[in-house]
Amino acid sequence: MRIISMNLNGIRSAANKGFFDWMQTQQADVVCLQELKAQAADLTPAMQQPAGYHGYFHYADKKGYSGVGIYCRQQPQAVIVGLGVAEFDAEGRYLQLDFADYSVVSVYLPSGSSGEARQAMKFKFMAVFLPHLRNLLTSGREVVICGDWNIAHHEIDLKNWRGNRKNSGFLPEERAWLSDVLALGWVDVYRRLYPQQESYTWWSNRGRAWENNVGWRIDYHIATPALAVHARQAAVYTAQRFSDHAPLIVDYD
Repeated sequence: MRIISMNLNGIRSAANKGFFDWMQTQQADVVCLQELKAQAADLTPAMQQPAGYHGYFHYADKKGYSGVGIYCRQQPQAVIVGLGVAEFDAEGRYLQLDFADYSVVSVYLPSGSSGEARQAMKFKFMAVFLPHLRNLLTSGREVVICGDWNIAHHEIDLKNWRGNRKNSGFLPEERAWLSDVLALGWVDVYRRLYPQQESYTWWSNRGRAWENNVGWRIDYHIATPALAVHARQAAVYTAQRFSDHAPLIVDYD
């Protein structure tokens, strides 16, 4: 079973850069999307239901902003849109599909990089999300949560960690919170497979970060332990560029 997570930084922009052509070559069972930057009316039929896939979405109320989606080959038994918290659900940040044997979540945590108000929003989301993660873990279901968490966990997870210790995405409080998530029992699938691998999933558009590989690992598969042990290989695809993020691909047996 192949699951891909990808922050598109705009589904229409990614489509123009060849994302859907590439996606069809991957034979993925599930593709989790973040940052659609679109509403239903903006999506072509091929974006809503790519060949061979069913598409499900949680759009933001604000046009051209946020939003998450999931493409899947098999129809889910249940679709859960949002966390049930109005201020976060208005931003289109959470979508869960329940299948017979497992669940897949596409999540997009807020970024706090634009200022104190958005950082406060991010901390509030984290406070709400942690008990939700605890409940998911104890639900008895096997779950993988894919998406842009907007947090680099350890120094190995970003190139310029010394210069970012006071910046959103690498704040001590954020990193401690992600440690708390894993302490509940959740597993960072990529890091389990490659404990010492320096690999990034996002590069700033400033300062030739992409060309110099000055990146951050902020996109994750976070899974329940029994599901995580079935991960056999993972890769960040960088041969083509569809977004300021790169696809994170994990194969589970």
